[in-house]
Amino acid sequence: MTTIAFIGLGIMGSPMSVHLARAGYDVVGYNLVPHRTGPLEEAGGRAATSSAEAVAEADIVAVMVPDSPDVQAVLTGEDGVFATAKPGTLVIDFSSIRPDVTAQLAEEATARGFRLLDAPVSGGEAGAVNAALSIMVGGTAEDFAAAKPVLDVVGKTVVHVGPAGSGQTVKAANQLIVAANIQVLAEAVVFLEAYGVDTTAALEVLGGGLAGSKVLEQKKNNMLTRSFEPGFRIDLHHKDLGIVTSAAREAGVVVPLGALVAQLMASARANGDGRLDHSALLRGVERLAGQTPR
Repeated sequence: MTTIAFIGLGIMGSPMSVHLARAGYDVVGYNLVPHRTGPLEEAGGRAATSSAEAVAEADIVAVMVPDSPDVQAVLTGEDGVFATAKPGTLVIDFSSIRPDVTAQLAEEATARGFRLLDAPVSGGEAGAVNAALSIMVGGTAEDFAAAKPVLDVVGKTVVHVGPAGSGQTVKAANQLIVAANIQVLAEAVVFLEAYGVDTTAALEVLGGGLAGSKVLEQKKNNMLTRSFEPGFRIDLHHKDLGIVTSAAREAGVVVPLGALVAQLMASARANGDGRLDHSALLRGVERLAGQTPR
């Protein structure tokens, strides 16, 4: 039986680890906050008390943590994966981090006898729960082939997009598209409400036409009910848009709409909405319209 160490059991990592355990893998989970291991244990997985314990006998190490420094700590720290896992272990990093950091980590992994794939995901909490994530994978074709059975358990659309760092580059583009869609959906909702339109009915018909999107489908109820329990926090999307704007500058390309949405996301954080779902960009539109967010 293949043993998978899963490090990071948050909103996304927890359901992903559960799917792997239910698929018959021997999953050992570790999370900084211990109580997050409950769902994995209920699904037949095991809990470890440290990252080192989790990866000691693992064939594959999966990582799902918030940001570049977190991944660096997990992999290269004193008791990190590179120091404690078996040589030859395949590491799948599901986190969304800077492409340049991923490329550096991939070089270090190779030098130390490990294999590293960057495999950031899209689909939010719903995609993780339903095993319907879109997974964009960077790394060698051989390592992708080895990881594919695992990736297929948690994802619906799994694509190898190029060498190390490519997955993170594609994910940055994904976050640019998603943020712009959420912002314009929020503006449409405020616009419709200003005219007293049946907004629920309006979004239903809009969703059936060219204006339809996964963003509209998944986020319309958040906006209609002003329920912003995080599926993907504004704090994290703010981080991702920072990656987009920085990488665009390094490549010498212009992303004017991306830069604007990045500022609107930053404004949402500055107004205390960072821990809300990114659909709470609606609250920023309300503020700009002179309304008190509901």
